[in-house]
Amino acid sequence: MQSINYKNHKNMKTIIRSTITGGVFTALLISLGACAKDQNDSEFSGYANVINVAADGTTQFLSQNLENVLSDDLVFSETELDILVHMKEEEKLARDVYAALFEKWGILVFSRISQAENNHMNAVIRLLGNYGEDYTQEGEEGNFSIPELQELYSELMMKGFVSIEEAYKTGALIEEMDIKDLTEAIDIVTNENIILVFENLLRGSRNHLRAFNRQLTTLGVTYAPVYISQDEYDQIIASPNESGKRYKMRRHGGRFGQGNLPV
Repeated sequence: MQSINYKNHKNMKTIIRSTITGGVFTALLISLGACAKDQNDSEFSGYANVINVAADGTTQFLSQNLENVLSDDLVFSETELDILVHMKEEEKLARDVYAALFEKWGILVFSRISQAENNHMNAVIRLLGNYGEDYTQEGEEGNFSIPELQELYSELMMKGFVSIEEAYKTGALIEEMDIKDLTEAIDIVTNENIILVFENLLRGSRNHLRAFNRQLTTLGVTYAPVYISQDEYDQIIASPNESGKRYKMRRHGGRFGQGNLPV
């Protein structure tokens, strides 16, 4: 009978035990990793972007995601109502001017940003939806309920029709005006839905300002801001397009900023 080498037998048992232990430990790590991933995915699925930003900076609200993150608090103070109506008209001003500049010059950036401004206007109208047509109606193209904006529209049209350079400057002027007004409005309003929409309108305006600055830079033109400081303008154009942040959904149906039709 062949004798058993107890030393080798002991070593073999140690190897097997180590292999089994290592395998169990590896499986445990994989299991824990999968659980963590599932937890992260579950947590991530509860959040959604409300804007979509194209490579050229064109910024659109995502209607379903916006709907899913808004709270039920859609009752506003008189001051907030006034601010919302003014911002609705200001977004319409941008839309109408850019649409006219696209017809005049045939440059795609005006068409794309005009569509985005229509989308922005509709996001504001969504907040005003409970207040009836006196607040939600938009009027015909080129017509505004606020006299100051009606006058400004005429001035911007004349300026933008002078040349392509002046058209781009007109776009930059509108966007920096929006930046100033939105920044001031955010400091005044307290309703969380207004703040959410205005913060993303502000991101859109900065993205569109960057888009018009790129066009002016291509022409060798340096733009001098009117409504915001030179330092703020320089900081905006030196930074990349903003895609915004994810918001916690209050309702189901968000698509994380992908695949939703714009407002």
